[in-house]
Amino acid sequence: MLLNASGCLDALTAPEVARGLDAFVTKTVTPLPRDGNTPVRIAETDVGMLNSIGLANPGIDRFLTRNLPQLGALGVPVWVSVGGFEIDDYADICSRLDDHAEVSAIELNVSCPNVETPAESAAQIVSASRLATRKPLWAKLSPAVPDIAEVARAAQAAGADGLSLVNTIRGLKLDNRTLRPTLGPGQGGLSGPALKPIALAAVATCYRATQMPIVGMGGVQTGLDALELIAAGARHVALGTVLFADPDAPARVRAELHAAAAERGWSQYEDAYAVAHEEALSAGTTLDGRSSV
Repeated sequence: MLLNASGCLDALTAPEVARGLDAFVTKTVTPLPRDGNTPVRIAETDVGMLNSIGLANPGIDRFLTRNLPQLGALGVPVWVSVGGFEIDDYADICSRLDDHAEVSAIELNVSCPNVETPAESAAQIVSASRLATRKPLWAKLSPAVPDIAEVARAAQAAGADGLSLVNTIRGLKLDNRTLRPTLGPGQGGLSGPALKPIALAAVATCYRATQMPIVGMGGVQTGLDALELIAAGARHVALGTVLFADPDAPARVRAELHAAAAERGWSQYEDAYAVAHEEALSAGTTLDGRSSV
């Protein structure tokens, strides 16, 4: 299944792009409206894009009355990304989404690189959300944690149905002339090609740790990029930064994915699922070099 990464596509502005996906993931919705951070909020770099949007969104009330009905009319399954600043924020929003047929799944933005106990935080958010909704829950994790496998296992034990890997990683760009930060808030989240090796490592690690369904994302520009994430253990793939430059990316990447699989002898790309682990397992090790025995 091909999706978009949350925040990288406005389906109401570009509905035909969204219809080229197998499911559309919304921008993160919070309890109250947020204007977001002070501009400049997006900056290009040599290796990708930095953003510091600050979770700008209309809030759950307006989202339910205005955005969700329009998204439901697109004819594409809708995944709602949910965020908050307290555990109850997540549970409350999940509860309000529970009875809406337009919502196919909920992605919990539990990325928590700046807390001391990311596994405990993720478990608490997922557990509270699980009690509040019957919808499938996907926990979106940050790679900027000491042990992403521990966080993934905590999310699984708390009731997550799948994992979204990965969120952006913190970066900084300085203006060439002034040598001051380009972004208004200073630092931002790095996405694009530089994120791909990090995403591959996270997907491989969490696949080995949990065997859960995974949406792999981070630096996907081509069908081969998508196939590599599938080989590392992702069941699904999301497109992010590439959508800003190439609105035809869903169709192009899908075609390239089928072609890349065929070139390697597979009749369908799903046959490449987790093949990156096969040689390591036969040798008695995992992809992180640890013993599998």
